[in-house]
Amino acid sequence: MVRKISKAAVIGSGIMGGGIAALLAGAGVKVLLLDIVPFDLTDGEKEDPAARNRIVKTGMDGALMAQPPLFYSKKDAGLIEIGNLTDDFDKLADCDWICEVVVENLKIKQDLFKRIEAIRKPTCIVSSNTSGIPLKAMSEGLSPEFKQHFLGTHFFNPVRWMHLLELIPGEETSRDVLDFIEKFGEVNLGKGIVWAKDTPNFIGNRIGIQGMGKVMQEVVRQGMTLAEVDALFGPAMGRPSSAIFGTADLVGLDTMAHVMENSYALCPDDEERDTHVLPDFVKKMVENNWLGNKTKGGFFKKEKNAEGKKVKMMIDPATCEYVEFAKADLPCLTAAKAAETPAEKAKAILYGNDKGAKFAWSCCANGLIYAANRIPEISASIVEIDNAMKWGYALETGPFESWDMIGVNESVAKMEADGMAVPEKVKAMLAGGNESFYKVEGGRQYFYDFETEAYKPVKLSESALSLATCRADGKVVKSCPSVSLVDIGDDVFCVEFTTKMNALNREIIEFMGEVKDFALENAAGIVIGNQAGGMPGAFSAGADLDYVLGLCKGKKYAEMDEFLTLAQNGLKEIRYANLPVVAAPYGMTLGGGCEVCLGAADKIVGAADLMMGLVEMGVGLLPAGGGCTNLWKKFFFALPEPVQKDTDLAKLFVPVFMAIGMAKYSMSAKQAFGFGHMNPLADRIVMNRDLLIGEAKKEVLAMVDAGYAPPVKKPVPVMGEAGAGMISAQIFNMFSGGFLSEHDMLIVKRIAYVIAGGTVKEGTPIDEDVMYKLEREAFIDFAKEEKTIARIEHMLKKGAPLRN
Repeated sequence: MVRKISKAAVIGSGIMGGGIAALLAGAGVKVLLLDIVPFDLTDGEKEDPAARNRIVKTGMDGALMAQPPLFYSKKDAGLIEIGNLTDDFDKLADCDWICEVVVENLKIKQDLFKRIEAIRKPTCIVSSNTSGIPLKAMSEGLSPEFKQHFLGTHFFNPVRWMHLLELIPGEETSRDVLDFIEKFGEVNLGKGIVWAKDTPNFIGNRIGIQGMGKVMQEVVRQGMTLAEVDALFGPAMGRPSSAIFGTADLVGLDTMAHVMENSYALCPDDEERDTHVLPDFVKKMVENNWLGNKTKGGFFKKEKNAEGKKVKMMIDPATCEYVEFAKADLPCLTAAKAAETPAEKAKAILYGNDKGAKFAWSCCANGLIYAANRIPEISASIVEIDNAMKWGYALETGPFESWDMIGVNESVAKMEADGMAVPEKVKAMLAGGNESFYKVEGGRQYFYDFETEAYKPVKLSESALSLATCRADGKVVKSCPSVSLVDIGDDVFCVEFTTKMNALNREIIEFMGEVKDFALENAAGIVIGNQAGGMPGAFSAGADLDYVLGLCKGKKYAEMDEFLTLAQNGLKEIRYANLPVVAAPYGMTLGGGCEVCLGAADKIVGAADLMMGLVEMGVGLLPAGGGCTNLWKKFFFALPEPVQKDTDLAKLFVPVFMAIGMAKYSMSAKQAFGFGHMNPLADRIVMNRDLLIGEAKKEVLAMVDAGYAPPVKKPVPVMGEAGAGMISAQIFNMFSGGFLSEHDMLIVKRIAYVIAGGTVKEGTPIDEDVMYKLEREAFIDFAKEEKTIARIEHMLKKGAPLRN
């Protein structure tokens, strides 16, 4: 039997249930979203279908309005049918997967599963999104057939954005069901799969919540401020900027408290059980309903001071009162800032001597020991724990990867010197001459297995391809500080940007020319992509604005023109070279990053979470690395050739102008299709970012097998003078309505002129080099404007556009 999920049901329409429904719909699955009938219906409402579906409708509306968005495209909502557990229960009979997301109450879940057992078709998979109730207890008394199709599928919130999906087998779950859900979750839903045991809070929350509890207790004991703690446990240590207390505010202190209480109650033999007890100041916050972002006040909040200025406030653990936020000033943080690599930054903090270093060490060392002690209780291997923490808590490295970074021998010696109980299994590993938890040999990554006391290969999906592993295995064939060319096998090479946010600088542009020459002699094809950590991450956040600002302030306009010409020609030459090129963008693919995809690639294989667009307008500029030209070409040449001859160019001109002039960017790859940055006939979406480079490589090889021939350069018809005239009234109306400033007006008029190809007649075919020249001239003219310089400075300082 070939299993498929054509229709799924989600029972429970809260934020988690709504998120799961949205994800399934985004994967093209029809979804039945059910919830209970409200208890408070009046006599007049009891027969009203809308009133009976009020709870589920509220949940669905919440999912549609959620920020960040839970839907890849709101059109996906058309695949979701809503209903209630009284009137629509029979509709579960034709579902291939039923996912329960109801209240954490054993009796309610048992009763629900008994009802489902009576109606489900024999092949239907049933899962629970519980985190605290054992699967065995929920399925007690149900048939063997039901138990064979029953498992835990623990999504993390927000469902679309958190990569982790913990799968928990029941004692009798069939191997066929487990294998199918693993592949479906990884490929169709785009999740990182972690196999967990049926223990309280599984892996991610068991490890994560203990770490948070330890930090909160140590804050009181060691007298640290929340600002100091979040500075220590933020990006400096490879963690998200929300760090510890910011993350708690995002999750909600009530949710955090519930998970902690759950671990405390259900894990009586946990050696760190006491770390699951909330400090008094946090208990008081929960009592006061200071629950974080949902209540506009938690560990942090913003309020107006005596001068009416909005300032950030933070809780003082000693008094449980709000005080003004004071930026952390710790020697170890200064040392970490000066360090270059993540490992050096972590060592600067953990092996320092100031109070911040001592605090960070006491918490981190405790967490490393705790993680090691959880094997084999909650997980069979270190890999599952590391992945759970990276994918569920947005850490750049998991506990054991972090342990390797700071040196296992050195850290264990420090732990023992501090009187900590290092797990015997870790000491045995070191005694056996194994000095790291991971190693790379022969192009494969291996992990240390405590049970066999030997290294085993890390299991990867067939489509997964790790650039880090390729680098560790000596597969870098060319490199400079900003970019590398990595051999990814089968004569395919990957161009990997390595700057901060993968911003494009001169070094990268010059390197691209060298790549073309090398590839023509040595490569079957090229992938342009990288695997920077975090979600959604950045394929490339655009051009190096520091460099651009320096040219602007120095009035180095000739150098600016030369740089832009170099960028345009570099991308163009790769595009027309006799080798297939596939771009693999994900996350932030903005400005110059978008131009690389549009200008250099035959195809785009984009991750589902793709924020793609030409956003130079936000810094007072326009796309001049070929962005204007290539977006127009992508729109026009996407049309079949017979249609091109009779096309009304105005119908193409307006959306291209709006995309660039309004700095539109997608919030998903589906939206990128809608904006024209991706072509549904040539480009495709990969749901799982982990598989992106591997899937892009497959596309390269497919083009080679099909007898690849490079595209032929040909003129493209443009709107000419008619284009600028056509939208002038629209621009004026937007200015009059306050939607555009005078500087905006200056920029968008010139953008229209460039996209239109200048002052030629409508329909005139022009060479793309003519449009490239128009881009450069406009860019340089804007660079001379003080308001543009102000916009660039503001973006660099604040990370947000300035309206001037």
